[in-house]
Amino acid sequence: MIKQPERPIQMVDLKSQYLKIKTEIDAGIWQVIDNTAFIGGPAVQNFQQHLQEYLGAKHVITCANGTDALQIAMMALDLQPGDEVIVPAFTYVATAEVIALLRLTPVMVDVDPHTFNITAEIVEAAITPRTKAVVPVHLFGQSCDMAPILEVAARHKLWVIEDNAQAIGADYTFPDGRQQKTGTLGHIGCTSFYPSKNLGCYGDGGAISVNDDELAQRMRMIANHGQNKRYYHAMVGVNSRLDAIQAAVLDVKLKRLDDYAKARQEAAARYDAILSKLPQVEIPARQHNSTHVFHQYTIIIKEGSRDALQQHLHNLGIPTMIYYPVPLYQQEAFKNSGTGIEKLPVTDYLCRVVLSLPMHTELDESQIAYITKGVQSFFES
Repeated sequence: MIKQPERPIQMVDLKSQYLKIKTEIDAGIWQVIDNTAFIGGPAVQNFQQHLQEYLGAKHVITCANGTDALQIAMMALDLQPGDEVIVPAFTYVATAEVIALLRLTPVMVDVDPHTFNITAEIVEAAITPRTKAVVPVHLFGQSCDMAPILEVAARHKLWVIEDNAQAIGADYTFPDGRQQKTGTLGHIGCTSFYPSKNLGCYGDGGAISVNDDELAQRMRMIANHGQNKRYYHAMVGVNSRLDAIQAAVLDVKLKRLDDYAKARQEAAARYDAILSKLPQVEIPARQHNSTHVFHQYTIIIKEGSRDALQQHLHNLGIPTMIYYPVPLYQQEAFKNSGTGIEKLPVTDYLCRVVLSLPMHTELDESQIAYITKGVQSFFES
C-alpha cells in the first residue's frame, strides 16, 4: 500500500505559493487600492519596466490576456485576409484561434515527436507564396530550436511571432553562444499571465515583447482603441489592458521567477530519476540549446495504456491532465478554415499518448514519491 502524502496533491498549488509571499502581495494590492490608480498607473508602469529588464527586451506592452497579445501582434503586422500563418497543430486553441478570427488562414503543421515543438524543416515544408508569418509555440516550457527557424523565416521574408505563454524565463542559446530569453528571439513575443502559468497573476493578463520601435508604437495604439492621444484614433484597435492589481501581483512574483523555475526543474529531476527506469514511459525530452522551465511535466505513455494509467492515478488521488486530447486541425471550429489537412501523424499520436503529471513550485519530495510510486504500481500490477 502506497502511503498518502500529508498535503493533498494538486496539479497547481496556488494557495501554498501565495501564503509564502502573502505579505508582499497584500501590500502591493492595497497600494493600488490606496492610490486608486486602477487603470494604468504606477503598478503597470513598474511591472512593464521590470519585465523589459528581465527579458532583455526594448519594449513590453501589457494587455488583458495572452490571446489578446497574439491578436494585437498580428493586427500590428497588417496581415491581410487569406494570408497564411504557420502554427503547430499540437497546442492550445488560442494560438490558431486569433489567426482565424482575423480572417487569416491557419496552416497547421506537425511537431517533433519528442520535444513537441515545430522545427525549421517542418516550417519550410509548409511555406507557400501566401505565407506571411510563423508562430513557434515554446510548448510545456522549452524553446523551439529558433536559430534555424529564424534563418528560414528571413530567407522567405516571414514574420516570427513567438507564443511564449508556457516558457517565460527559459533561455535559448544560439550557435555562436549568444543566450536570450524566449519571447525576444523573433520579431514579437507574446505571453500569458493566466494564474497557472509560471508567471501567473490572480486573474487574467498578458504581455507583448518587441525590440522594434515602430511595431511597439503600433501595438500600444492597437491595445488602446487605436489611439496614441486621447480621443484621436489613427486606426481601429481593441480595448486590452492589464489590470493594475494584477500588475502589482506580477511584480512581486517576477522577482521570484528564476527561483520558481529552479523549483520546477528540481521536481522534474525527481520525476526523471524514477520514471526514466520504466520502459513504458518516455520522460520529457530536453532541447540541447534551451533550458526547460517545466510549465508542464508531460510524459509519453507507450503501449496504449495512457487512459488506464490516468484512471489508476485518479483512484489514488493523483490529478493528471491531457494536453491536448484533440489536434487543432480536427477541432470543429477549424473544419472550414481552408487548411485541407487530412492527417498529421505525430500530432495524432501525441494526442493519444501524452499525460501531464502535477507540476508546480510547491511540490515536495513526499508528493513526488507518491506520484511516481503510483505510476510504478500501475505497470507492476
